[in-house]
Amino acid sequence: MSNAPFDIQLVDLKNQYKKIQKKVDKAVLDVLASSAFINGPEVKNFARDLETYLGVKHVVPCANGTDALQIALMALGLKPGDEVITPSFTYIATAEVIGLLRLTPVFVDVDPETFVIDPKEIEQNISSKTKAIIPVNLYGQCANLEEIQTIAKKHNLYVIEDNAQAIGADFTFSDGKTVKSGTVGHIGCTSFFPSKNLGCYGDGGAMFTNDDALADKLRMVSNHGQSKRYYHDIIGVNSRLDSVQAAILRIKLAHLDDYCKARNIAANHYNESFANINQITTPVIGTFSNHVFHQYTIKLKNVDREDLQAYLKDKGVPTNIYYPLPIHLQKGFLDMPHRKGDLSNTEMLMKCVLSFPIHTEMDQAQLNYITDSVKSYFK
Repeated sequence: MSNAPFDIQLVDLKNQYKKIQKKVDKAVLDVLASSAFINGPEVKNFARDLETYLGVKHVVPCANGTDALQIALMALGLKPGDEVITPSFTYIATAEVIGLLRLTPVFVDVDPETFVIDPKEIEQNISSKTKAIIPVNLYGQCANLEEIQTIAKKHNLYVIEDNAQAIGADFTFSDGKTVKSGTVGHIGCTSFFPSKNLGCYGDGGAMFTNDDALADKLRMVSNHGQSKRYYHDIIGVNSRLDSVQAAILRIKLAHLDDYCKARNIAANHYNESFANINQITTPVIGTFSNHVFHQYTIKLKNVDREDLQAYLKDKGVPTNIYYPLPIHLQKGFLDMPHRKGDLSNTEMLMKCVLSFPIHTEMDQAQLNYITDSVKSYFK
């Protein structure tokens, strides 16, 4: 049993809710009173608000982030056997949808400093069967989307951004132009899982695009393949964001920039506190993106990670490993032509990364306690 003076959470959704409780409760009750539970006005209003925030022409809400990725691939008309390049160092959903559609995932390595997909690895793995790239904006910062777009144009490939961990981040092009993450590729996909930077109180997701025809296709696929009720032109799925979740997300969207700032304050405290610990490498931010710190993830050197975790757990400090086993080594993907040792950076990171608590409700006392606990381990 921990003697910690705080109840420290990896993500503190309860206290976040308390700050917006009156607005959220009213919004939910308004939806209940309207009985417009499916595709009601709140869904359309949220989509418009998010389009404005992102500076994108179309936001198509759906049931969850995994569905968003699957619908995106379906809307592009990819066929079984087509290859999709993606990192192995990410959550399973990114590759899961590729397998579900009988496409072929081609896993490539990541940059060992920023943890995001390495564009050089992408180009080296393009074949005549390659049709799309799914870069993951991991932990809260973008992949090098400009370089990836250049490669995609050169080889006539689609780009689907997995933006589930980086909504609110900014991507900066080499000419200085800045856009929101998720809007650079042909389609951007996100999750509104409760722990995300913009999370609802259940499941939810969305797709973004500036292509009118693609937007129509995304809407059709997510709505049983129909553009007119009971007339099904293509095979689709049933994937909808319900009105209650949309109403909650509208309220939280207004706070998203403040949420991102709060996460950066916590991350800056960690960075300063760990600066003189040689066994810790703090997060590296690419020159092309800022960071919204969905996760605060360090690299450990010459440290027994499990021992450190146990030590911190005894002090009441939770930690987590994102991700302990990369996708190309998961049992469900062992029939793919990837073997242990193929992705050296990915396999190095799985052994040394560790994530600390980071969320919008962290105060200075909590941060001091966490960092003091970590520093005491290394004395």
